[in-house]
Amino acid sequence: MAGILILYSTVDGHTRQICERLRGIVEGAGQSVSVKPLVEGTAQDLAQCSAVVIGAAIRYGKHRPEVEAFIARHQAALEARPNAFFSVNVVARKPEKNRPETNPYMQKFLRRIRWKPQHLAVFAGRLDYPSYGFVDRQMIRLIMWMTKGPTAPDSVVEFTDWAQVEAFGAAVARLPGGD
Repeated sequence: MAGILILYSTVDGHTRQICERLRGIVEGAGQSVSVKPLVEGTAQDLAQCSAVVIGAAIRYGKHRPEVEAFIARHQAALEARPNAFFSVNVVARKPEKNRPETNPYMQKFLRRIRWKPQHLAVFAGRLDYPSYGFVDRQMIRLIMWMTKGPTAPDSVVEFTDWAQVEAFGAAVARLPGGD
């Protein structure tokens, strides 16, 4: 088997950025790594990797449908090697909701799937109001207003704790079965 496979599902691109940071950390630790969109992941990719990480963004309280479908379709392959899962969501900006066991979206998702990832992480995401379409911008502003978050329609706010990402990346680089 060769290297660690990192698959991602992103809405606005931030989860991909987190995966690229993970790639740098894992490669810096001497491991080979491949990063690709989840929708491009195949059974062959899973069969050839030594470990797998799936990262998925939340929008409106849910992961994208392809995440759950991919996991259901490839559960046996995921369980056959060291694995990890992380979720990216803006609610994780709050200290009381930034861990897998305290993040409501992570907990809800884990109850919906049969796969039990060996390693879990939750990262706060990013708001980029100028890049959203009109409806998304207004809906997200309403959600942020209700949860006491930033609402200025021209604001871009990154909540990601990159030190937390780097610590997770170091753990991924130590997954058994790596090069």
